[in-house]
Amino acid sequence: MATTAVRPSEPAPGRAGRCLGWTLAATVVSGVLFHFGLGFEPVAVLAWIAPLPVLLLAPRVGGWVASAAAFLGYFAGSAGSWSYFLNSLTIPLPGALAILIGAPLLFAATVAFFRRLVRVGRPILATVATPALWTGVLYGVSLLSPVGVMGTFMTSQADHPDVLRIASVSGGWGIEYLVLLAPVAFAAAFAPGRRASANSATPQPAPHASAQPAGSPPAPRGVRTSARAGILVVTAAAAGGALMWGAAAPSGSANHVRIAVLARSQPHWAADPATGAGRQVLESYVDALAVLPPDVRIAVLPEGAFGSDRARLANITGPLSDLARAKRLHIVTGTIVQDPGRTYNTALDVPPTGPIVEYHKWRTGTSPVTAGNDLAFLPGQHIGLEVCMDVNGSSPTSDYAPAGAGLILIPASDEDVDGWQHSRTAVLRGVENGVSVAWSATRGAPTLSDATGHVLADTRTGSTPMATATADVPLGTGDTPYRHLHDWFAWLCGLTALPGLFLTRK
Repeated sequence: MATTAVRPSEPAPGRAGRCLGWTLAATVVSGVLFHFGLGFEPVAVLAWIAPLPVLLLAPRVGGWVASAAAFLGYFAGSAGSWSYFLNSLTIPLPGALAILIGAPLLFAATVAFFRRLVRVGRPILATVATPALWTGVLYGVSLLSPVGVMGTFMTSQADHPDVLRIASVSGGWGIEYLVLLAPVAFAAAFAPGRRASANSATPQPAPHASAQPAGSPPAPRGVRTSARAGILVVTAAAAGGALMWGAAAPSGSANHVRIAVLARSQPHWAADPATGAGRQVLESYVDALAVLPPDVRIAVLPEGAFGSDRARLANITGPLSDLARAKRLHIVTGTIVQDPGRTYNTALDVPPTGPIVEYHKWRTGTSPVTAGNDLAFLPGQHIGLEVCMDVNGSSPTSDYAPAGAGLILIPASDEDVDGWQHSRTAVLRGVENGVSVAWSATRGAPTLSDATGHVLADTRTGSTPMATATADVPLGTGDTPYRHLHDWFAWLCGLTALPGLFLTRK
């Protein structure tokens, strides 16, 4: 009896329509979840599930469709940051475009990598290697980028010390890996399997699919039930164990210091007291410092609060020194200092007695100021100085910890919308290296945190003329596994991704 051949390369219209519908739905849902899960003020739990819709979709559609859905989902999810990056004062336009396009491209490549490994029957390798690929590449970007990296999965968890404490062992890269591991494992466990014939105990191809067109991709090998269960159980145990360990944070140090962070809500970059406007800025800070509680021992002002050439620097440090002596107070302020032929973005410690300490910002981005490469401590204390963008990479914080620091004081300047995100990047650096952090930011979120990631006090500029937060801050030990092993986990991720990259070439 004659039969009519059905070519598998021509899917039924109804099936194609359903495929398109599911693709659009996955793209939109992931985009919404990325928007709220990785935004400037993220909902932490959403970061764990934002990749899931496109990961579930990927093994069920073609490679280009999966990659396009992943790219568009991540790109649309970042819409809330487009204006910030394109109009940033610190990130040049080429760098902004690289960030806005590069991150979605990396996510698309990561999803394509996951899809390929699942379809060749390697769900376990897909589970461990997919987040490793993302994390390893992101680590490489952080080393090459002049502005470092922030705003990824690790930063989204920064208000949850039980998650954040993982960074004391693995650095923030362990958090990056873990948050992506959860949706990858779920998607791998529920990836589609190979169908068997209903008329035979031995799986046979259906009559209409017995001949596969030459050059078409191989059919998915499927995922065994034992592999599905193993993926879910092992991932749940690993994630649950890490979070339980993080929740059991050690008690803080008994050595506390009372600190205040202050920032004017009306920004004025590098105010020079030789001008009328500069004198008003200086007077506003002197007035705010004068009414601090008498037990405050350190006050931190923002980056670029003042500016002057070195010959007239006493116009700034003179009034602050008088107040520092009267209140027995260290006053740390960001100051733009101009020398002949050079400009330094500094943090100055104006102490109650002794000489002024000057620290030069290391990470200057594209700014024309001269970068520093030396550490600076408050005299006789285990307290170091940094400036703003210095926290966007592991150093110099990772250099302070072995030098004995237990607390870092950081004048900063943000751009309103990124204030929370940048302050929590500083908190993350503190956890990695076992140091507490005092962060004072114009147009940002002045924050005080301890070495285990607990935010002790914070505030926002804009609600009052002078945003102020005060807390007793314990000095950290500066002794964590990450301090000794540095970026070992990021390198491990790179090695873990290699077998998967090899298999995807076959």
